[in-house]
Amino acid sequence: MLPVYIYGSPVLRKVAQDITPDFPNLHELIEEMYETMHQSDGIGLAAPQIGKSIRVFVVDGTPLEEDDPTLKNFKKAFINAQIVERFDEMVIYSEGCLSIPNIHEEVERESKVRIKYVDEDFKPHEEVYEGFAARIIQHEYDHLDGILFTDRLSAIRKQLIKGKLNAISKGRFSVDYKYKLVK
Repeated sequence: MLPVYIYGSPVLRKVAQDITPDFPNLHELIEEMYETMHQSDGIGLAAPQIGKSIRVFVVDGTPLEEDDPTLKNFKKAFINAQIVERFDEMVIYSEGCLSIPNIHEEVERESKVRIKYVDEDFKPHEEVYEGFAARIIQHEYDHLDGILFTDRLSAIRKQLIKGKLNAISKGRFSVDYKYKLVK
């Protein structure tokens, strides 16, 4: 299991770089990302969250398929992803993040996305996702651009959680998974 980088770590604010098919040990990295995500009880994990500023994220919505049958086979890796369109109605839903432990806030996002990416074999895809799958993708995709879900909150909400975020960035939090805080 890899350590999850915590709020305050500079890598979480960098814009990640595309990778090429010769990226070393990509399949192993993706497997380690899935393992880290599952051990941490996450449903998505982006490479910046494990300290790598590359455009890779993994998702696994299958643990939620009982509540949302559309997530039945929603487990995959997205490489060099580009969201080309966000559309349909705006939906508010509570989000959390492994890199921002113990904070959950209401975030407004579009209910559908069109995304281009390559898979682990660098085969290109362009797909449309909606509902909770679209939300997971948008959350993880934001990590690739150095954006955290707390950046999408209103000024008032940001002010109200400022103390909690400062505490997290100083290492004052408790989690059941391996983590790393880099200043």
